[in-house]
Amino acid sequence: MKSNIIKYIFIIIVVVLIGCASYLIYGQKNEEPNKSVIEEIEEETKIITNIRAPIISFDTINPILSKNQNIQDISRLIYEPLLDITSDNKIAMCLAKEWTKQSNTSYVIKLKENVKWHDGNELVAKDVQFTIDRLKEIGANSIYAYNVEKVISVEVIDKNTIKINLNEEVPFFEYNLTFPIMSHYYYENEDFVNTEKNNKPVGTGRFKVLENSAKITLKKNDNWWKYEVEETKLEEIELIKYQSMGEVYNSFKTGNIDLLTTKTTELEDYIGTIGYYKKEYYGRNLDYIAFNCEENILSNVEVRKAISYLINKENIVAGIYKGAYYKANFPLEFGSYLYEDKKVIYETNEEKARSILGQAGWMYNKKIWQRVKDYRTQKLRFDLVVNSSNEARVQVAENIKQTLSEFGIEINIRKVSDSQYQNYLQNKNYDMILTGVYSGISPDLSPYFGENNIANFNNEEMRSLINDVKNIQDEKVLREKYSRIVQIYEEEMPYVFLYYSKNTLVYSPNLIGELNPNSYNVYEGIGTWYRQ
Repeated sequence: MKSNIIKYIFIIIVVVLIGCASYLIYGQKNEEPNKSVIEEIEEETKIITNIRAPIISFDTINPILSKNQNIQDISRLIYEPLLDITSDNKIAMCLAKEWTKQSNTSYVIKLKENVKWHDGNELVAKDVQFTIDRLKEIGANSIYAYNVEKVISVEVIDKNTIKINLNEEVPFFEYNLTFPIMSHYYYENEDFVNTEKNNKPVGTGRFKVLENSAKITLKKNDNWWKYEVEETKLEEIELIKYQSMGEVYNSFKTGNIDLLTTKTTELEDYIGTIGYYKKEYYGRNLDYIAFNCEENILSNVEVRKAISYLINKENIVAGIYKGAYYKANFPLEFGSYLYEDKKVIYETNEEKARSILGQAGWMYNKKIWQRVKDYRTQKLRFDLVVNSSNEARVQVAENIKQTLSEFGIEINIRKVSDSQYQNYLQNKNYDMILTGVYSGISPDLSPYFGENNIANFNNEEMRSLINDVKNIQDEKVLREKYSRIVQIYEEEMPYVFLYYSKNTLVYSPNLIGELNPNSYNVYEGIGTWYRQ
């Protein structure tokens, strides 16, 4: 009996000792892994306050002189305009505190006070005068020459106020005031085009040029006037110079840069399909067909509408442009607040086209649509002009010809030289022409619907609207007017807008923040960016 008691006591002691040992061991192991996990999380989420971006075929960091798209994109972070553009294409104040339109040809602008250049000097009205004077002198050698083309003089009213005078009215001229302002102090007594000071010109923006040699280093401007309302996590941006896009793709794949922009249709062939994110956004190139609305048969809106229902934009974008373009419906479709409903206009619909033509008295006979009017037989047979040097547009024209011909509308493609093409555009002596534009940021639609438009389109209400909107400041009224403009366009169809170009921002998964590129500002949202 005694031996059993001793045995039980021994077992209890062993169990207690094992329990204590387990507690101590578990406690140590439990504490150490927690510490390790916290350290790993901190290491994994460590914020890196610099990013690396490419510049291909660098020319100059001076934004007024540079014709490099990468420089123009990044320059919005270094230099600032009088007025800025929001992501939905509204005007926003930047260096200007307020602006007023005194007449059809004069604008008064008051600058913000206490804005400093990177070298510490104060922004003054004379800087704006200096910048416009330089743009006028440089002319076509600056991409901003168009912005001031109609400016005939700039008057300095006082330290912070200027008056800009035009030689004729420019609809929505305020959208032209988006060119970068340069410092007259910095360039005093210097040859603006050739001075070595262009290696590190000063701006007023959130970053300043710290170094410009084999690479360009931008440093956070701690004195940026806008930090009161907008922070920036990044301390530095490193701009690495490359000679070709191929070098950029290779550098991105090896992790030497954090982002790039491209228009290529073969992105996956260059960088694969994994290990990156991308965001696509509208470019500025818009191609479209203009009908000659004064041409005998095309003056009939039913014929224009039928053709609009037949053209297969989806097929053109996917087949010819490999998905590198967006289908287009209207010139403001790139993101303007004046075209927010994004309605689909004239999707391909052969039955609808047949119905429209039939109701207008046209009949399908001997493989062509025709009708008798005033004892004469009219047939749907048109010339389509295209410039022969633009191979992609020629393919688009061939696609449209095949589609319309199969339906019973004959198309003869006139492939002409560039000089002949310009003559056609100038004289407007065509049935239909395949053309395109580089769309500006202004919501001005007068080239399409105003006087002397290339479609010879004449609608009194539309012209009245186009004339009205350029002087309206009330947003609600402006939206209403543009809604009616779109409605009239749908009713009349003087054009078939085909496709907008597509750009792509490609970036590393390590780049964190709100990346919201648009055709005006690739670096939209950069205040939230960082690397980890």
